[in-house]
Amino acid sequence: MRVLLLGASGYLGRFVADRLLADPAVQLTALGRGDEADVRFDLSTGSPGALTRFLDAVHPGVVVNCAGTTRGNGRELIRHNVVATAAVCESLRRSGCGARLVHVGCASEYGPAQAGSSTGEDAVPRPGGPYGVSKLAGTELVLASGLDAVVLRVFSPIGPGTPAGSPLGRIAEAMRRAMQQGDSELKLGGLSVQRDFVDVRDIARAVHAASLSAAQGIVNIGTGRAVRLRDAASLLARVAGYAGAVHDQGGGPAGQGPGEGPPAGAGPGPLGAQVGAPAIPAQQHGAQPSPPASYPYPDGCGGWQQADVRTARDRLGWRPRIGLEESLADIWMEAACRI
Repeated sequence: MRVLLLGASGYLGRFVADRLLADPAVQLTALGRGDEADVRFDLSTGSPGALTRFLDAVHPGVVVNCAGTTRGNGRELIRHNVVATAAVCESLRRSGCGARLVHVGCASEYGPAQAGSSTGEDAVPRPGGPYGVSKLAGTELVLASGLDAVVLRVFSPIGPGTPAGSPLGRIAEAMRRAMQQGDSELKLGGLSVQRDFVDVRDIARAVHAASLSAAQGIVNIGTGRAVRLRDAASLLARVAGYAGAVHDQGGGPAGQGPGEGPPAGAGPGPLGAQVGAPAIPAQQHGAQPSPPASYPYPDGCGGWQQADVRTARDRLGWRPRIGLEESLADIWMEAACRI
């Protein structure tokens, strides 16, 4: 099976490439903007005609689209998440290769959900920020293309390679600094937020399964279980061997019971949920403690998000295999090796 992978150098794309290369039945070609790609091509600026000619030459049976961006202004988000996707769809329509398209979307397309609920593929999308809007526009282009296509709506990816600027990446970095400096207290903001964390290697398995399946439409990729960021931080502290106290800026220690501190799903609106990064010791060099710095949780999904994953089980034969502790251990390993 010939597979063309778009966005192979990105966070998800690297693991998808590894997974596909591990299948001896797959002949993989990577197309992207970086030097590591087999063929250099910028989807956001390249012409559909040029991509069509390339598709006719390579004649893949499957095209996997992991390309896109998670940050930038509105123009950049549209260029990389909407225009690029439109170019892929148009090129596939023009080409005679008849390839199946596996498009990687994200749960930010859904937007905030009611606490305690599981979001199914039939939920009405209400993205809470520009990134989610741009990804939803890309998904709608794929669904309206008339192609043999499936969109994998990926929930919150974690595991090895987790960007240092992501919420869990920041927490790991804050913990590393706290341990390095001998701080006995770590203050973080917004730990009441709950997300469905799914390991990036499980996501890669889902892409592989979708490539081999006949599933069309939207398929959620998650664990089906929301985890409070406070609990993830507590588990990360145990994995890291951090003996200090981890406190929520708005509540008690990270390991507190469900009845203490902010309730599940509490916090500001879709764009206001906060997650803090820096370690703030209770007292350092005789100075008074300062309030922890905070950063917006970047997905625009408010306080709660949890996937309904029955479609992935039934139509892809896929289930997550890697537990949260293993994912966090890999995040910590990379953070601990940082100088």
